[in-house]
Amino acid sequence: MDELRPILERRRYRVYKDKPVPEDMIKTLLRAGMYAPSAMNSQPWEFLIMQDNEKKEAVSKLISYWSMLKKAPLGILVMANRNGYRASTKEFFVQDCAASTQNILLAAEAQGLGGVWLGLYPKMDKMQEIRKIYSIPDHIIPFSLMSIGYPAKPLHPHNTYHVHKVHKDEY
Repeated sequence: MDELRPILERRRYRVYKDKPVPEDMIKTLLRAGMYAPSAMNSQPWEFLIMQDNEKKEAVSKLISYWSMLKKAPLGILVMANRNGYRASTKEFFVQDCAASTQNILLAAEAQGLGGVWLGLYPKMDKMQEIRKIYSIPDHIIPFSLMSIGYPAKPLHPHNTYHVHKVHKDEY
């Protein structure tokens, strides 16, 4: 079951060591994000690497539970570029970008990094604030934020498989 380790052992890490994430690891994270499935292979995602401390701090102040971003060595903003989106239902970008975000978090776990998904979409006011901080054009939708770094302390995996949530052939 080693191949499932990143899935089964992934946890939400909110405290990080003061150690930068190397560029090759960042590229691997982004590559994993770009390998996510997407509706009609539209691949709407674009990524903004967040390493500037002042901007990360400004973003971390927008919502109290984003505070870990200011001390994280790396933030990644997943965005949707709806120009040229091929899927017939334009809202499928939500699933596309969610799958991309999850892939990045799993790739972080696989590389010995930790991260946490910081909810953003559909908080339009916060999306607009982030758009201003990073000069994001109007046709790009800020979707999700992640703070990523080397975990300050290990967390033990937990069991979230609950038989009562499984239904077969009918509810």
